[in-house]
Amino acid sequence: MILDDDTSKTPRNDSLIGNLTGYLDTRIDLVRLELQQKVSGIMVSTIHGAALGILALMFVIFLSVFAGLALNSVLESSFWGFGIVAGFYLLLLILVLVGVDKAAFQGLANKALKDTIYKSDKRQA
Repeated sequence: MILDDDTSKTPRNDSLIGNLTGYLDTRIDLVRLELQQKVSGIMVSTIHGAALGILALMFVIFLSVFAGLALNSVLESSFWGFGIVAGFYLLLLILVLVGVDKAAFQGLANKALKDTIYKSDKRQA
């Protein structure tokens, strides 16, 4: 035999359930907005970094060509200036491969990402 219990559907329980679902919906919306804000910030940082990287690369390329041409003019040669610039970059490559280990780059990466990805949650209850 099933008994109808009228006390389980009181206005107070309906209000409590309504408040709880409203809170959960608001909390989900807040998490979505925070995630959207973080993704937006990451996208802007990535685009900004890529633009700066491209500009820096173009600067190095044109500076290298300028240095090569200037050395060619000083040495009165058509190729020694570019050879010297290429040798400089080869020396730089060897120094990076031999002298600098990955721990230094890991330290730089950790320092750069410390305030972005690993940041603690600001809205701790």
